Amino acid sequence: MPYFHASDGARLYYRDGGEGSPMICLHGLTRNGADFDLLRPLLPGLRIIALDARGRGLSDHSGASSYTVPRESEDVLNLLDHLGIAAAPFLGTSRGGMVTMALAARAPERVLGLCLNDIGPEMEPEGRMRLTTYVGVQPRERSIEERVAAMPMLNPGFADVPEARWREEVSRHFVETPEGLRIAYDPALRDAFMATLDRAPNLWHGFDALAGCPVAVIRGANSDILSSRIVAEMSRRRPDLISAEVPGRGHMPFLDEAESLAALRAFLEAVGAPIGRA
Repeated sequence: MPYFHASDGARLYYRDGGEGSPMICLHGLTRNGADFDLLRPLLPGLRIIALDARGRGLSDHSGASSYTVPRESEDVLNLLDHLGIAAAPFLGTSRGGMVTMALAARAPERVLGLCLNDIGPEMEPEGRMRLTTYVGVQPRERSIEERVAAMPMLNPGFADVPEARWREEVSRHFVETPEGLRIAYDPALRDAFMATLDRAPNLWHGFDALAGCPVAVIRGANSDILSSRIVAEMSRRRPDLISAEVPGRGHMPFLDEAESLAALRAFLEAVGAPIGRA
């Protein structure tokens, strides 16, 4: 299995599949690299490399003090070095986009471009506070099927999501145990998140460090994390910003929607990573 060791010794897992130009994919706060599995058949001719951030998926649980954006951006540099990739385009979902902007501020030469999935250089306070209701919290449901049934109620910003898609989501991020359903990441992630709650993210310097590189943003039309106000400021700073809004999606789009795929394809063309059609 594809593992590497970060500079602090943590053993981290990544998924590496497809042929062609590489794209590094970084997932959201409580999720893992399996989120990007659905993109491989939809973006043929692209090598998709998806990291499980420390504490998530199959990567080591290294403790709350290490679950920080700076440490995770260092992990991405370690991954690039491990794979012998000098620079690559990035797709960052939520926390993954923040990590990539932090990386761009630190080592802009390693980032050929960035597609942001429902995240910007700042977050709306209401959405950020909503995260406190579930990060590191074990679910009430006792089984995958119970959780699948609850997903429409738990995700009111989403419409017309097939039950099979909810089942895929739940199966990737929860584990059935004799004690009930459990989150598939280190619960200590909550401690790390709560420790920074009084410091609103500000990564405009990282966004601005992407000057000269293609940048795209995909927003869920019902997102409470990435508002149209933030996207407007991103567009003001980057008139060439590739932008898409996905109806019937909150935080965050799945990326297989027509609007998401159109933005991704435009972004990949802009970074010089042409792909075929599924």
